[in-house]
Formats: sequence, C-alpha cells, structure tokens
Amino acid sequence: MIPTVPFPIRKECPPGACICERDRLLDDPNGDLRVLRLTQQEEKKLIERIEAIGSYAELKHIGERMQAQLGIVLRIAPGSREVRTVRGLTIQLVEQPGLCRKIRQSIPSAVRRCLEKNPEIVYAILDAHDLFGAD
Repeated sequence: MIPTVPFPIRKECPPGACICERDRLLDDPNGDLRVLRLTQQEEKKLIERIEAIGSYAELKHIGERMQAQLGIVLRIAPGSREVRTVRGLTIQLVEQPGLCRKIRQSIPSAVRRCLEKNPEIVYAILDAHDLFGAD
C-alpha cells in the first residue's frame, strides 16, 4: 500500500524498466520524497528551462534550485581526459532513491544541449575548475 503524500507524485515506472526504488522510498518514513514531485509534466518544464539557460550563473542557480526543491544534485566537471568538446565534460545526477532512470538521462542531456548552444558556459565551467587559471 502506497502512503498518501500531500502533493502530486511521479507515476510509477513499468516493472523491471527502472531502478528508481520508488516503492522503497515511499515505504521509508524518513525518506526524502521531494524527488517524486518531479512529475512528467514538471520534468518537461525543467528540461525546457535548462535548455534556455544563457549563462554559467544561471546554470548554477538552476542546479541550486533543483537541489533545494527536489533534492537532485547535478554535477558538471571536466572529464578525466582532455576536454575538446562538450562531450569531454562529465554531467551526471547523484544517485538517490526515487530518481527515475529517464530523469537520470534527460536532465544531463538537456544540460549538454544547452552547453552546445552556449560554449561560453563551457569555458566558465573549465575556468571554475582551474583549467584556465593564471600561472
């Protein structure tokens, strides 16, 4: 039996199609249910918002808001090898119960599309990781 929550939550994934552990999260009385607020409709709005980002400060702000409101932690860092394109960046969401497989793919993909449209944000990310730092 799924407990009642005071807000609309994401629909359950088909059995065997996802590793989100949604039921385990709902059964845990101390579980952080914020991530379940990201319904499919809200996910579409978030993806549109991410793709419309125009600056590094805005990208950081969206990341902070996702963490504060949904408990989702977005990590963007230069990959272990040389960064020649946006594909050289590591963009991932920190694993947590309730985070659907689809969301784990769609948000980093939206960030990647945003970065491809705005190379100045990529330079700011690299600079923030001291790759362009002064000697």
